[in-house]
Amino acid sequence: MITIDVLPINPWQENTYILSDETKECVIIDPGCLSPDERKFVSDFIANKDLKPVRLLHTHMHLDHVFGSAYIARTYHLKTEGHIGDEPFIDQTVTYATQFGVEVDENPPAFGNYLNEGDEVTFGNSSLKVIHVPGHSPGGILFYQPEEQFAIVGDSIFRESIGRADLPGGDFDTLISNLKNKVLKFDDEVVLYPGHGPSTTVGHERQNNPFLNQ
Repeated sequence: MITIDVLPINPWQENTYILSDETKECVIIDPGCLSPDERKFVSDFIANKDLKPVRLLHTHMHLDHVFGSAYIARTYHLKTEGHIGDEPFIDQTVTYATQFGVEVDENPPAFGNYLNEGDEVTFGNSSLKVIHVPGHSPGGILFYQPEEQFAIVGDSIFRESIGRADLPGGDFDTLISNLKNKVLKFDDEVVLYPGHGPSTTVGHERQNNPFLNQ
């Protein structure tokens, strides 16, 4: 059984996810920890739960989701993992952050492993399926657990809303198509954990998301 811990963090209140199971192995998804205090908070959380990080995963590489990637990779000796479509963003992180008045000390490390549609991410006794959902970003992916009925969806979909498609590499029609043809194919009971804000369910979004029920 997978435990899902959500750590809202940084000025954007980005949801950093830590998924663990009974083995105490865990994966860290989208580490948004920017300041020293935020990074200590994440590390203390991991230590206090006696967890062993074994994977560093990214739903996408927009800067608010990768502020802590270099720190996490270095601290726990992990490779960064994400979709090749977002690879160009990696070397732009520090420069792009300055446009928002944010000082970032270093870019995320280059990908050590590419994640593609149909891949399976394993840790402990658990696994997650990788599904490519571009539109918010070219390399946007989600991590789906069919037996336990949840998905970590990044910024592709939010409760009664969707991710922005006006950022570099975004495309509204592509995003809507992927959400309708992939996310809405999940059972209504599947819980969706987004990159910002509260969780929701596929059934709720099917009925109440104005972008998807047209």
